[in-house]
Amino acid sequence: MKLGGREPETDNLKALSDEEIMVRCATGSEEAFQILVSRYRPRIINLITRFVGDVDRAEDIAQEVFIRVYRNRERYRKSGKFSTWIFTIAANLAKNEIRRKVRHRRVVSMDEEKEPGTSLASTLADRGPGPGQTLERKELENLILNAIEALPERYRLALVLRDLEGLAYEEVSRVLGIPGGTVRSRINRARLMVKDKLESFVRVDYL
Repeated sequence: MKLGGREPETDNLKALSDEEIMVRCATGSEEAFQILVSRYRPRIINLITRFVGDVDRAEDIAQEVFIRVYRNRERYRKSGKFSTWIFTIAANLAKNEIRRKVRHRRVVSMDEEKEPGTSLASTLADRGPGPGQTLERKELENLILNAIEALPERYRLALVLRDLEGLAYEEVSRVLGIPGGTVRSRINRARLMVKDKLESFVRVDYL
């Protein structure tokens, strides 16, 4: 299996759906697998980065995602959406990473001085008065993303999958393995939490 470099991609393979390409992967086509990697690698890295807040670590985890896809290619069933399957793998690995980081933080002394200016609260405080302040679009996007990254895991996962990755509620439900009603509840709660975090700084039309 090769994750680096690009083998020649035929027009026939490019025209196939993800599910059809996975069938080709199951028969041993590395070219088909490389097409899937090229289609999904940026999205998977972006998704995991939103979960763990570390691009370098996200790239490592994304590598593991594709390794697992390749190893389990013969188990894939065309009846299911490939995007749901790969996002489920990515979300599970991201949750494992979050839990690993939480366990690591627990062994760090509570008296250890934190790096100044890294929390959302300090970032907003440094920006001064907000309601009348006009922000560039990029600045607002960064504030929203920072607020999302500060959410508790269960809310962050649901919100990222729905609002940043554009998955349908039903897909989010399958990826996270929770009922649809719980998905909607978590997403609505997450949106309110993000809005509350930013409202004192700038008027937010995120919802």
